[in-house]
Amino acid sequence: MQVITGSSSLQIRAQAPVVGPCFSGRTVGFRNSLSGRRLLGERSNGAIAFAQKQSNRGGPSKSQVGRWKGLDEDDSDDQEDITRGRDRVEALYQGNYGTGGTHNAVMSSSEYLQTSAKNLNNIEDGYYIAPAFLDKIGIHIAKNFLDLPKIKVPLILGIWGGKGQGKTFQVTLAFKKLNINPIIMSAGELESGNAGEPAKLIRQRYREAADTIKKGKMSSMFINDLDAGAGRMGGTTQYTVNNQMVNATLMNIADNPTNVQMPGVYKEETINRVPIVCTGNDFSTLYAPLIRDGRMEKFYWAPTREDRVGVCTGIFQHDDVGDKEIQEVVDAFPGQTIDFFGALRARVYDDRVREFVKDTGLENIGKRLINNREKVQFEAPNITTDLLLKYGRALVDEQENVKRVQLADQYMSGAELAGVSGRSMPDEIVREVIEDLGEEKGRQVVQEMEKKLEAQAK
Repeated sequence: MQVITGSSSLQIRAQAPVVGPCFSGRTVGFRNSLSGRRLLGERSNGAIAFAQKQSNRGGPSKSQVGRWKGLDEDDSDDQEDITRGRDRVEALYQGNYGTGGTHNAVMSSSEYLQTSAKNLNNIEDGYYIAPAFLDKIGIHIAKNFLDLPKIKVPLILGIWGGKGQGKTFQVTLAFKKLNINPIIMSAGELESGNAGEPAKLIRQRYREAADTIKKGKMSSMFINDLDAGAGRMGGTTQYTVNNQMVNATLMNIADNPTNVQMPGVYKEETINRVPIVCTGNDFSTLYAPLIRDGRMEKFYWAPTREDRVGVCTGIFQHDDVGDKEIQEVVDAFPGQTIDFFGALRARVYDDRVREFVKDTGLENIGKRLINNREKVQFEAPNITTDLLLKYGRALVDEQENVKRVQLADQYMSGAELAGVSGRSMPDEIVREVIEDLGEEKGRQVVQEMEKKLEAQAK
């Protein structure tokens, strides 16, 4: 540093300013003022300051990991750093204008943070797990983690069956039993407005599960309703590029489970093998090479009577319903799915909710339920077999109405609201005509009236 005063000059040697963690090549310095004179400090880049700092300390620090300490200690989010540095660097080094420049983050936080990992500790104990279900998942998981000589183990386990049979919940209970932290994907994530995004997401979730296993925790990849997201439901379903790439990606992962790279990365990197479990209703809608035996092991889930009774025991475990009553209810509705009994228990509470609404008042429900610190509590209803049978028959009647009264067909033809028998004439009018004219004559008149209505609709 040089200070000029009059005709004489005084040489002052100043130590370069100590700068914190800095990048090599960045110019650092300071400007100050003394007695009205401007002092210009010598400019030192980050490398010189770092070298002087290390020489004063007597060499590199023992805790230093790499050559560049500033970079080693930088644990900030690179994507956020890029966003913060926007417009702080000359345009010459920013690349293109708009969204194509290097000043834009490649990914947003929602895309690269691990949000798909699911913790199953909040699931209560006491629920029934079907022995066959637990046996199948346990064997599949164990085979994928064992090193079996000269045996081709399928990576994917496909569990399929009828709707409402509890496949997803049974898988969740099995994961909790096996102390597995699954990485979850749903059918809605298998399609996107951007081509290739679902396939990229599958690879990313798979690598997340592999990282979890690398840290010493059991993990698995769980895809819900695979056929709904990647299958073809008849000729009206549009087959997109994403459907094709999802099937191809799963096939590639099944063939190379320890070498799964992100798109654009071509270096061979060995990762942990991650077993995949997926559920669906009809796997015949999937791409046939994906579901072949070498890639996917298939398991058809059809709960037996013992399974249905066991699941219902878990559903009514807090309602003081005996085993005999549960068996009687299950036998009374043999063709119903397992979720029917969950809906049946929810219907029992309708009387309690109706009393609450009546006591509170319709105009005060919002104030009582929203942003109210006082929690609404109900007394447990007295659930009896007759009450369960009563509400069960009501649910069955609603199901029959959906099957019988197909209003879409009636609306397309322009007919009126359909009656019980599917006719366009209301049931009250039909009964009145039959009572007035008799059974035979009344039905003839009703048929003639229906033909007139259909002719008018056309």
